[in-house]
Amino acid sequence: MAKSTPKIMPQVLIKLGSECDLRPRANNWSHSVTPPAYPAARLAAARIHSHLERHHSKPLTQLNRKAALVPDMAAIEAIIEAAFWASLRREEGYIPRISLAFVAPETVKGPLQFERRLPLAAQPLTRLAPAVERPAIHLGVWRDSEQFFVWGTTRSLPAFCLVLEVIAPGLLVVKHSREGSEKFVNIAVLQGDEIKMIDEQSAHLPDCPDLLTSLLGFDTQHSSGESVNVLIRLAVSMRAHGRGGSLLVVPANTDLWRESVMHPVQYALVPAFSALAELMNERDSENADRLWIDALLHAVEGVAGLTAVDGATVMTDSYEVLAFGAKIVRRRGSSQIANVIMTEPIEGATAAVIEPGQLGGTRHLSAAQFVYDQHDAVALVASQDGQFTVFAWSPCEDMVHAHRIETLLL
Repeated sequence: MAKSTPKIMPQVLIKLGSECDLRPRANNWSHSVTPPAYPAARLAAARIHSHLERHHSKPLTQLNRKAALVPDMAAIEAIIEAAFWASLRREEGYIPRISLAFVAPETVKGPLQFERRLPLAAQPLTRLAPAVERPAIHLGVWRDSEQFFVWGTTRSLPAFCLVLEVIAPGLLVVKHSREGSEKFVNIAVLQGDEIKMIDEQSAHLPDCPDLLTSLLGFDTQHSSGESVNVLIRLAVSMRAHGRGGSLLVVPANTDLWRESVMHPVQYALVPAFSALAELMNERDSENADRLWIDALLHAVEGVAGLTAVDGATVMTDSYEVLAFGAKIVRRRGSSQIANVIMTEPIEGATAAVIEPGQLGGTRHLSAAQFVYDQHDAVALVASQDGQFTVFAWSPCEDMVHAHRIETLLL
């Protein structure tokens, strides 16, 4: 005899509904539970505030005479806390990707403003995430008395504006906008309870590569800004495809690099693939139009995609791609590389002389060997786990220098 299903009395349902109303309230964020404090936010806020004040004190060029107001420590802490808790939430199963900028709506061009501003809290940020996850769109954050709120979105920012990006659950990057540029300079990376402050003094290391100097926000004197920018775009794209890869940048008009790869090269290119080189020759950095920029981005993605193939991609310093899938070997008559000097542009990090195998697997070892044998070359290596290393020969140290820069590429 089948068991009868117990009936739930209507009055029980009514009581549950009255004590624990789970019905959604449209835009009524005041009922959300205040999350516990995120201790790293307060620790990071003071250091970030100090960094912004240093930059704000620098004279601005005629190109951009207006700079963003420096947020106080309370504002920085509030933005970090809200972003951290939002990063741990989900919206329809998706991890939120959010960019927050501390800026007043009247100080930016063409803002998209909400009729009713929203509180700076995890739930509304998560709800808004799908609308602002595309690059270069920022949620504007400002304050009224002691209340912080989200007023809308913006694509334009004043110089030295504080920006915080949610990259992954518990992973936040704090940066500031550059003067007269759409690019940003990373200030700090927060992952859980770990705070990594970017060390600007790394730009003053002997033999510091132009790529690293540019990422730290300093102009280069012996390389055009757009040329360095292409290498940065390649590095970001290599890291983004998640398969790991190696890019060897060798001097043009010489075949010495062939002494350090196995023959025949699996995917040698004849003639060299020159789409990126042609775009760079056509560039007008003062008046680069949208079509040229889009074409450049497509070319960069194409070259970065080649690095996902097993082996190394070989490109000249004039951006012609010579081969990919190349197997690196020790040059005849050369010794096996024993050590490299490794640095990371993080405050408190110290230079260490280590075996190249300690940086990663065979990809790192072979790239270090290549630069050891080819002093005029630079090797960019992306790991599957997101680490990124630039290998370059250091005449000052008389050895290969491994620059760990993934914190600058986030």
